[in-house]
Amino acid sequence: MQYTLKKQLGQHFLHDESVCMHIVESLKPNIKNLLEIGPGGGALTKYLMHLPVANYQCIELDKEKIDYLVQMYPALQHKISHDDFLDAELPFEENFTIIGNFPYNISTQIIFKVLDWKEHVDEVVGMFQKEVAVRIASKHGSKSYGIMSVLVQCYYDIDYLFDVAASSFTPPPKVTSGVIRLTRNKNPYSISDEKKFKTFVKAAFNQRRKTLRNGLKSILPAEKLQDEIFSKRAEQLSVAEFVELFAKLFEG
Repeated sequence: MQYTLKKQLGQHFLHDESVCMHIVESLKPNIKNLLEIGPGGGALTKYLMHLPVANYQCIELDKEKIDYLVQMYPALQHKISHDDFLDAELPFEENFTIIGNFPYNISTQIIFKVLDWKEHVDEVVGMFQKEVAVRIASKHGSKSYGIMSVLVQCYYDIDYLFDVAASSFTPPPKVTSGVIRLTRNKNPYSISDEKKFKTFVKAAFNQRRKTLRNGLKSILPAEKLQDEIFSKRAEQLSVAEFVELFAKLFEG
């Protein structure tokens, strides 16, 4: 049985076996529950299904790929669900790890879904468009550091693992890919209102070439923006400084 490429689903199939193994080997040992997002043609799946984990599940939106995978690997019959990850319910009762070669067109949404599930997701090993991977992993002071960097790094430590060339895929995408690992912080920041914090960070980066004062004036009165720190640009503040400033402005 063969399968077809569906461009509308952002499908690029990884065929480089050394890259597949490298991604799988990037998982930390002693995983109990593992969820693969978008197994596609099974590039990672054929390795993941044999790992010594208690529970392995995968989720795939494309029914044709599910039929292909079940025919190729009958053991997947009860381990694969036909669903959109962005609408999915928690797959395990206990905490779990996520892995996947994520579709570029929804990779940012996948990260925000992970943040919604952060109390349950201990680790993520994922392939993204390199630009997105770099953005997630960037530290303050970098041009790539932005909203996603701050929001993800509040809850996860990020390791940028390696690049993946376009030639490793069929068809080759027009960009380089990057694999990163997110590991849940043991001592996360205490943010009292996560929704308000997200609004605060977005406003701070709204005019990233200008000062924080310019960006935050849309949500805060001028008298609250007199401190010298508001003369800095958003990219100059570390994650810890963002959390501290938010607490001072909204919790004081």
